[in-house]
Amino acid sequence: MENQTVSQPKKHVARLEVRRDLCIGAASCVAVAPSAFELDPENKAVLRRKVPPPSSDMTVREDLEDQAIDDETLLLAAQSCPTQAIILYDEDGKQIYP
Repeated sequence: MENQTVSQPKKHVARLEVRRDLCIGAASCVAVAPSAFELDPENKAVLRRKVPPPSSDMTVREDLEDQAIDDETLLLAAQSCPTQAIILYDEDGKQIYP
């Protein structure tokens, strides 16, 4: 049986969201990808978008403030979340993490 690496997504991250009901404000996503995530005044993770305000709502990749951020960094940020509050989707709308 082959070992598979979990650090590389199989599909391109096209959309992402933060589940506010799951977020506990650990800020691990901010530590891993500060150009994509920040904490709001309620200590919840939000996505940094080109057009303010930052939001936890479903965001298409093209609307992120950091257009150069790669899939691996977004996946690592999502994997760092202790409550799996960051959801990643591919181009077809299928959930690729968690």
